[in-house]
Parts: sequence; structure tokens; C-alpha cells
Amino acid sequence: MDNQLIWKEEFKTGVKIIDEAHEKLFRIINKLFFLSAEEKRSMRACQEGIKYFKEHALKHFEDEEKYMELIGYKELETHRRVHRDFRDDTLPALEKELRRTDYSAEAVRHFLAVCAGWLIGHTLTEDRAITGQTASKWANLLPEEELQAMKEVILELLGSMFHLKARVISEAYGGEKFGKGIYYRLVYSREQDDEKWEVILVFEEKVLLGTVGKLMGVRSGRLDVMFMNAVRYTASQFTGHVMDYVPAISTYEMTEESFLTYEQFQNILEKENPQISLLFNTSQGYFAFCVIAPHSLLEDAGTPLKVHNELSEIEKYLKKREDSRQKILVVDDSITIRQGIKQLLCVNYDVSVASSATSAIRAITLNRPDLVLLDYEMPVCDGKHVFEMLRAEEEFADIPIIFLTSKGDEEIVTKILSLKPEGYLLKYLKSTEIKRRIDEYLRERVKKTR
Repeated sequence: MDNQLIWKEEFKTGVKIIDEAHEKLFRIINKLFFLSAEEKRSMRACQEGIKYFKEHALKHFEDEEKYMELIGYKELETHRRVHRDFRDDTLPALEKELRRTDYSAEAVRHFLAVCAGWLIGHTLTEDRAITGQTASKWANLLPEEELQAMKEVILELLGSMFHLKARVISEAYGGEKFGKGIYYRLVYSREQDDEKWEVILVFEEKVLLGTVGKLMGVRSGRLDVMFMNAVRYTASQFTGHVMDYVPAISTYEMTEESFLTYEQFQNILEKENPQISLLFNTSQGYFAFCVIAPHSLLEDAGTPLKVHNELSEIEKYLKKREDSRQKILVVDDSITIRQGIKQLLCVNYDVSVASSATSAIRAITLNRPDLVLLDYEMPVCDGKHVFEMLRAEEEFADIPIIFLTSKGDEEIVTKILSLKPEGYLLKYLKSTEIKRRIDEYLRERVKKTR
């Protein structure tokens, strides 16, 4: 089954009470992954499962801290700080999203992805450090007073430069994946030594589209070289303002910049200990700000952008970045049709499904698709009404929609075409023909947006 955590020998600390708690947390998350994937999943079951996970996690934190206190663990306070960060900031933010979306499948999966990523990272680093198997990842975080001042500066700049309302949801962001991200890296150096500071800004794509994109009038939802250059200069200015408040870096100058893949970003955080690693939840999506103290840079951590290569390298980045597959939402009240089309297209596309108008609107809001395949003959709220609702909203008006219909008579086809969708597909066509037409449409659309 997809999205299952596998308990491995490398996760063990050698402390029975800690290892047993971790194994149980793994099992709970796996059960929740299973529930979230069920077609007729119960919202109540997910609610109770998430509540159970939270209760068990918090009890585990208490027990683990008592054990560390008992053995006189020198990094106890840092470890407590990481627990507190997850308990008081990260979990409440995720729970708020769950409530806002009525525990939608997307929000549940996001909750689980963040918790799974945090649990794996925390187990492999901080928890194994208790028994001396690793070094504490967060031992060199800024003192709380300095970190608080840094948070306030970033929050103020997010408001003044990007007009974003934001709040910190983690002071020890470990690189957990959220949405479709842009990873922008700046390197600060000076002539007299080889060690360099590294600053990495992580933007959920929709944050950039809703801020820089809005200012530029970008409506396609597609990132191009021009847009990414605008992001570079805006983000570097943002970073420059923030770094003015880090005295230790005042004698350094920005000498390198690059875009990272998620894998490169994760590799950096796994091998280096950041002094600052803040995760923000903004009115447009997630944003992270990470600073790594002077160190020798890793190889293969992105190609530095220079005047002679910046256009080609940015273009390469856009082509290879994670989750680059086009997103298709299939909306149909028939589970047979939904799953059949999903199976047909999932090899080449990122396919999600919705069974009703309500779930379709929610899915589009949470994860904007590149194409909607919309059943024309749905009960209660049919395809025509869904189409009109989407076209009436400025944010969704440009999303391409192709109708699905089981009726090919002239009257139905005329009604469909009068709405001016991007096209229609007959459900009884051969699967190879349906896929051919969708492939052809999306290829042509990509050409037009270039």
C-alpha cells in the first residue's frame, strides 16, 4: 500500500519505552493513511484517529522528557523546545486546516505527511542523540530571545513586502514537504575564509503566485523564466533585509544563488544543522526561512546562477522540479468512472478525484488542477452548475474544463458546447482514445503557455 511508514532498525534508540512509543505512532499514522484513502471513509473515524495520534504523541513527549531528565541528558532543554514547538505551534496549525476543510481527504493527507516527516526526522536525529547514536540536530539554534526578534522581523517583512498575514508554526522546521515548493538558496561569503553562510527560502508555489504573481498579472498558474527571475530579485531583497538583523553575517556578502530540488534541499538539512529554521503559515500558503551557520558547502547542492547561465539553468529547474506532472481533477458521481479514468491517466499525470460539486470545489481550492474532467449529468448539482460556479470566480475562471458525458445526442452536445468549455468526451469511447485526446489537449496547452 502507498503512503505507509516502515519501521526500520535504524529508527531504534535502544531505550524500550521510547522505541515502543515510536512504533505505536508509526502504526497510528499508517492506519490514518489507510482511512484517508478509503473511498467511503468516515470523517468521524479520521477525527478520532487524529485525536488518538495527538494524545499518544503528547504522552510520549512527557515520558521521553522524564527519561532524559532521569539520565541527565545535556540537551534536554533543546529537546523540550523542539517538542514544545511541534505541540504548541505545528499541531494546532494543522488542526485548524482540518477544521476549515471539514477534514477533507487533502487536508488529512497533508496532516499525515507533515506528522510522518516530522516523526521520521525527529526519531533519526534528536531521539537517537539521546543514546549518543547521533548528534542533536538543533543544538545550535539561536537563543530564544534572538529567535523571537528574528521571527518578528520576518513577520513584519512578509506583511510589508508581500502583504501576507502569517504566523510561525514551527521553530525547528526539519524540511518536511508541504505542497508544491520552490527552494531558493543564497550563499554569503567573504574573502578571508572558505566557510560560508547558507540561507534557504522555501515557498509553497501558490504563495508566489498569489503575491509576486498577482503583482505581475500572472493568471496561467504556470511558472516561467521571467516569473522566476522576478521571484529571485524579490526574495534576495527580502533576505537582505532579514540578514541585516544577524550581526554575525554583517561582514559577509551574497556571492551565490541557486534553485534547489526538494531532494537537494532535504540533503542539506540532513547534513547541516541550521541556526534558524522557521516555518510560517501565511494567508496564501506555507513559507520557510532557514539559515545555516558558517560551514563548507556540500557538492551538488544546486548550480549557482550566473549571468551566462541563469536563463538556461532556471529553465532546466522548472522542467525537473518535483511534482512537475500536470494535475487533473476527475469529477464524477460514479466510482467506476472516477477510478477508471484515474487508473488510465495516473502514470503520466497527478490525478485526484471528487464525487460531487462540493468535494470538487474543495479539491480545486486546496490543490489547483491544470485540467478538470467534469461529469455533465451529476445529481443534485450537475456539471453545468459546477462549471458556472467556477467561471464566476476570478481565481478559478481560467482553469480548463472538459465535460464527460454518457450521451452523445445532438441536444446534449449542443447544450454542452453552448457553455464554451475546452471540450467534451464521451464516456463510452475506448480508453486509449480518451487518453489520446487528453494528452493532445494538454500538450497543445503547454505549447501556448510558453
